[in-house]
Amino acid sequence: MGAAFWRGAAVFLCLTIHETCHGLMACALGDPTAKRMHRLSLNPLRHIDWFGLLMMFVCGFGWAKPVPVDMRYFKNPKRGMALTALAGPASNFLLAILLLFICKGIYLYCRATTVWTTLFSFSLMTAVLSVGLGLFNLVPIPPLDGSKILAAALPDRAYVQLMRYERYGMILLILLSVTDIGGGAISGAIGAVFHGLCGLCGVPEFYSLLYS
Repeated sequence: MGAAFWRGAAVFLCLTIHETCHGLMACALGDPTAKRMHRLSLNPLRHIDWFGLLMMFVCGFGWAKPVPVDMRYFKNPKRGMALTALAGPASNFLLAILLLFICKGIYLYCRATTVWTTLFSFSLMTAVLSVGLGLFNLVPIPPLDGSKILAAALPDRAYVQLMRYERYGMILLILLSVTDIGGGAISGAIGAVFHGLCGLCGVPEFYSLLYS
């Protein structure tokens, strides 16, 4: 199987985990909307936004279909939205850590056969993509998760004002992703966070395999 297949599998995994965890958090906080709409699923086709998927391939970061959330079910709507939004990026960082530990186990205890080498490469690539997805979604521009997290700290009037610009946020994000300034800043942040996670997991040598 070619590199495109494995990259596609990695993208689907990262996006599916991200969106499913949004739904799980909302459900835990009392909102059954995502469950009713069958979004608490590990079937990637339930979550994929095809343009966001294309951006993931082209730029290394992208998005999926937003999980439907009805904040009226939350006892504290703004905090509930913030926690629901945070669950997606947090799941990406936890997935990256898990994958790095898998890489460490393969590196230390497995022979360099085709199967183990393929699994090692896939896990490492997926960890980087997962970090990228998590960081990109923390950018505080609507409709990304970071805007909903930021909104929890804003007064109600400022929150409403921020959400008014959600329709223009995607245009700004696309422009940022294709410019040297925006794309370079995000790529640098991905490298820094990935390096830190490698150190946290006790596998700093893996950093050099991708960012030498």
